[in-house]
Amino acid sequence: MTSINMSAQNNGDALKRKGDLEGAIKTYKKELKISKDTYKNNYNIACIYAIMYQKDSAFKYLNLALNNNNSLWSLADNDLFSLTDDARWLTIEKAQLEKHQTVKGKIQKPDFAKQLLRLIQKDQSLDYQLDMAKDYFFKNGKAPHWYYPIAQMKKEITAGNFKEMEALLRKNGWPTYSTVGKLAADSPLLVINHHPKEEIRIKYLEQIKDACLENEGSCFEYAKIQDRILVNTEKPQLFGMQFTYDKDRNRIPFPILKPEFVDKRRAKIGLEPLKTYLKRKINYEFTVKQEK
Repeated sequence: MTSINMSAQNNGDALKRKGDLEGAIKTYKKELKISKDTYKNNYNIACIYAIMYQKDSAFKYLNLALNNNNSLWSLADNDLFSLTDDARWLTIEKAQLEKHQTVKGKIQKPDFAKQLLRLIQKDQSLDYQLDMAKDYFFKNGKAPHWYYPIAQMKKEITAGNFKEMEALLRKNGWPTYSTVGKLAADSPLLVINHHPKEEIRIKYLEQIKDACLENEGSCFEYAKIQDRILVNTEKPQLFGMQFTYDKDRNRIPFPILKPEFVDKRRAKIGLEPLKTYLKRKINYEFTVKQEK
């Protein structure tokens, strides 16, 4: 991609982050005329139309984007959640699973994988709107009035998702990379991490840890859940995955147990150095010298 194209792409992304959805669509459509990367721009346009509940336009651009694409990401993308109650979504779901398996190999439990991908999508629905509320808070020091009904809807979705997840686990067992693929296997971890009760995370922690150590589950999500349990029980975290705010509303990591050894712990489960992660994730400078 040329520097001009990259600039246009970034402008569209920036407009979306600011909440200017109409402006982002115009930018991506302009980019379509000059860029060879038609997938990315068509996909971004589809996502924004879906957020705006303009379903016909969303399906039009999504079909264009997925024409030669075999990824399952679209089946888990929360930006497209509004499309899932439309019959046209079932066609896309079936086609992507078939294309993915043709290229990547047979999924042992495709129906289970499909249901897990739906849980991911539902679990993160409303995240775009909540991110807009966070940006408002940073700028104004208070939550916008429209945050409260969205937050309540999020709680209700989380509760329903957990019940659905438990039913799927009783029927199919714990999902692994070998049986449903990497993306789908992470689904229960997201649902468990977002559950309001600590006892639920504690209940599943050893299972999640075992899957990580056996290379059958996400070590990144395991670290997030382990640290969340520790922070919520007023203990220092192990991996630096949980954040709070300082007096100036800047995001900072919660206290870390023996921070001079955090990279050693992270490396054991395949995570990058904490300094790199925090700089990218929250623009925080981690300066603790690491022991070997």
